[in-house]
Amino acid sequence: MTAPTTIAARKGGRWIEQWDPEDERFWREKGERIAARNLVFSILSEHIGFSIWSLWSVMVLFMGPEYGVDPAGKFFLVAMGTLVGGVLRVPYTFAVARFGGRNWTIVSAGMLLVPAITAAVVMEPGTSYTTFMVVAALTGVGGGNFASSMTNINSFYPLRRKGWALGLNAGGGNIGVPVIQLVGLLVIGTSGAAHPRLVLAVYIPLIVVVAALAALFMDNLAPVRNDAGAAKEAARDAHTWIMSLLYIGTFGSFIGYSFAFGLVLQNQFDRTPLQAAALTFIGPLLGSLIRPVGGRLADAHGGAKITLWTFAAMAAATVVVVYASAQKSLSVFLVGFIALFVLSGLGNGSTFKMIPGIFQAKAVARGLTGEEAAAYGRRLSGAAMGLIGAVGALGGLGINLAFRESFADAHSGTPAFVSFLAFYAVCSAVTWAVYLRGARRPAARSAAQADAHDPRSERQPAYADV
Repeated sequence: MTAPTTIAARKGGRWIEQWDPEDERFWREKGERIAARNLVFSILSEHIGFSIWSLWSVMVLFMGPEYGVDPAGKFFLVAMGTLVGGVLRVPYTFAVARFGGRNWTIVSAGMLLVPAITAAVVMEPGTSYTTFMVVAALTGVGGGNFASSMTNINSFYPLRRKGWALGLNAGGGNIGVPVIQLVGLLVIGTSGAAHPRLVLAVYIPLIVVVAALAALFMDNLAPVRNDAGAAKEAARDAHTWIMSLLYIGTFGSFIGYSFAFGLVLQNQFDRTPLQAAALTFIGPLLGSLIRPVGGRLADAHGGAKITLWTFAAMAAATVVVVYASAQKSLSVFLVGFIALFVLSGLGNGSTFKMIPGIFQAKAVARGLTGEEAAAYGRRLSGAAMGLIGAVGALGGLGINLAFRESFADAHSGTPAFVSFLAFYAVCSAVTWAVYLRGARRPAARSAAQADAHDPRSERQPAYADV
């Protein structure tokens, strides 16, 4: 029987009282249309959030010698937003259930005005470095948007469609990084590097528009509730932290490289701000566009398999980057570095698809079936996503700090890239060992065949298809 969908005015917004996306009739008749509408406006909000989060990757390109900030200081400015954004992802995850997905999207979008307006005020020579640090930290609210947006969309879609939907949501948000970099390129190319406030003049009205669109067209899901027990259970589950490690390798790489790319080009290859800006957007753009493809491939072939091959390819691309960095070959460097962006975007889609699949497999291995298993999977995966997203974002902080130390000590990014190569090797080994090794053995049989009364079945769910 199709679950009714009622939109009621309560708690200050549009609320859907009942929601069952796993019911195929409900999904076909009502759910898919409503979910798609919310996905579109979620993408718009997350897109602007990512743009503001990566604002200082653009602002540092405007900071010439008159600002008195050295390369190491610029890397640290960029890293501040990454740090705050990662930390905010945890409370942002639970804000959706507390306030409603629509309501929180309005609030979180409006909060982007704070870092945008303050950056417009302080962006001029003579401002203290401490002030720049504080204002750069404020952009972290844009990073927090990702967690609430992904948690919200995860609740709207059935398991069979989560990879594609979450990939679209995240990919559309990720594109905010290259878009603001393109805006920065346009400003530098037309008005020169002395007019950084023109970038903010573009984004401040866009923030207002996005908040208004969320108010007009998005919905809150009443069945989504904060579950302190789910959060604690997810935090105790080893898979939450294993997936956090893998997400550092994919999303941490994407956001870290996105923020640092322009500075690496300026300091390692002596590019001017205009020359750096003309190249900086390419990698983040391609990485963002391919993220939904990673989700689609994971839906079809299993997220673990796609993730393993992605890490192997990222290690190979890093070898190319290390060689080009040592040889000071810009053309080879660009090939390897852009490949890293594309592969990290692909891995972003596949790793996030793995999360609901892992907890669904655990539910079935415990003997749960049907909607009961799906509800358990949604409950745990929703809680885990916030933690995983937060830790993954902190990987971007690690990348920028690694570059900072590398350029400060060796005046080159080569030592940092060598450390990244070692990390991708670790991620490859963990993915294979935890989610693929023995996937075809009888012990890792289909979870649907697990004995609900065998205590081993809860400890040994089958992850071959996650």
